[in-house]
Amino acid sequence: MERAADLPGTAAPAVDRDRVNDYDGFAEAYAAENENSLVNAYYERPAMLALAGDVTGRRILDAGCGSGPLSAALRDRGAVVTGIDVSAGMLALARRRLGDDAALHLADLRDPLPFDDGAFDDVVASLVLHYLEDWGPALAELRRVLRPGGRLIASVDHPFVAYTIHDPRPDYFATTSYGFDWTFGGRTVPMRFWRKPLHAMAEAFTTAGFRLSAISEPQPDPAARELFPDGFRDLATKTTFLFFVVEVPPGNRPGR
Repeated sequence: MERAADLPGTAAPAVDRDRVNDYDGFAEAYAAENENSLVNAYYERPAMLALAGDVTGRRILDAGCGSGPLSAALRDRGAVVTGIDVSAGMLALARRRLGDDAALHLADLRDPLPFDDGAFDDVVASLVLHYLEDWGPALAELRRVLRPGGRLIASVDHPFVAYTIHDPRPDYFATTSYGFDWTFGGRTVPMRFWRKPLHAMAEAFTTAGFRLSAISEPQPDPAARELFPDGFRDLATKTTFLFFVVEVPPGNRPGR
């Protein structure tokens, strides 16, 4: 699920609550915030599209498609896009955006995916993996549905940022959960994610059979300088998200 995000240092500790990450409950407000925000529309999505490059004719799985803005942008660039998300509310918004004939599926990345081996040329996972404590099963499935030579392009909370959200500082080398409250559209909602050290992220990809192709810490779109002058300066000088491009080695079949 692509998520609207606060800039580093703006997250407040969340009160413990039974229900977190309830995207069905705030789908409309979230999608509206995500559509044109500095962090999403002028930083995270442009970076994902730049890493994807020329996608004409490529079969792409948008894993955690949310309301579909990245799917729409990839389709506009000539890709054949399939979207999955764990939130039925977000998928309804994606179908509204993409049309009734769009290939959209309700699916949880922690479960087996409803696709054949090698069904896709690329997978994009936009701000999704940090919802998972254990990346292993999800990455194994994403690798399975990619053809040999296929790519997984993923963005996550930068581990340095996740480490600094709460005081006292957690053990950087441990996989630990962290939560805070998001406020958007006049509504405050509790969220919870998982932080991992950088080496654990890299090892999760290689253990799943991927080959690391690129790690990126991009700058925001220069067009945001005039639209968000204060936020642009902050975003251009601090880490926020970390981007990976990993590949299935050519000639390797799923499970090898």
